[in-house]
Amino acid sequence: MAASDPTAPWRQRLHTVIFEADTPAGKRFDVALLWAIVLSVAAVLVESVASVRAEHGAALHVLELVFTGLFTVEYVLRVVAVRRPWKYIFSFYGWVDLLSILPTFVELLVPGAASLRVVRMLRLLRVFRVLKLVGFLREAQVLRDALLASRRKIAVFLSTVLVLVTLLGTLVYMVEDAEAGFTSIPRSIYWAIVTVTTVGYGDIAPQTVTGQIIASLMMILGYAILAVPTGIVGAELAKSSSPSTNTQACPSCGREGHDDDAAYCKHCGERL
Repeated sequence: MAASDPTAPWRQRLHTVIFEADTPAGKRFDVALLWAIVLSVAAVLVESVASVRAEHGAALHVLELVFTGLFTVEYVLRVVAVRRPWKYIFSFYGWVDLLSILPTFVELLVPGAASLRVVRMLRLLRVFRVLKLVGFLREAQVLRDALLASRRKIAVFLSTVLVLVTLLGTLVYMVEDAEAGFTSIPRSIYWAIVTVTTVGYGDIAPQTVTGQIIASLMMILGYAILAVPTGIVGAELAKSSSPSTNTQACPSCGREGHDDDAAYCKHCGERL
């Protein structure tokens, strides 16, 4: 019974180490986990280089097995540490944690799966796990709050830009010939997006005077368009006050972001 008791002292201590980043043990765990994630992602990146894979493939495979073993143990401990394991398992980060370790097991169980690029690249999902750790930083919380506060303004702005490039792309399609590369309205809209964002690939360009005038105006407009979202987010950052550094995680669902005086989880209602 003690082993399955969600309130068992050992399980509470495990929860503190894994989920509570503001404790000494939690900080050490997060630092160790961060290094493991960074090194494992670096190994995946290096393995994608054909010459390195040919020369050090065996060593990289052993290294991948070690990292997979560590992350598997960590995943199991996270499931054990929470009162409601299914809440964690089916959460966003629960899926990320699971999918980041599955490729190695697939390669071991399915012959030939190691050669599939998709299977290998799934390991890069581990980089998303860094977001869990970054979320505990004060600066990350300020930036996150500013983005959330300005999301509606940015959505309206992006919708306006989308309408604008659609109209301008259609206008250029009407004044330019197909020989210049403007063979359809979607392709002309693609050119408008490239021009407004000042990327300028140069794969297609207007040849008529009217088209070049429109392009010039769009290039000038592009600088203003890039400045608007920066100003919106910057204004929200200026208004943001220092957030709470409370990193207490719910022992049931594992979610963070509670107020300092919170007694119950605002996500699942469990007592903290």
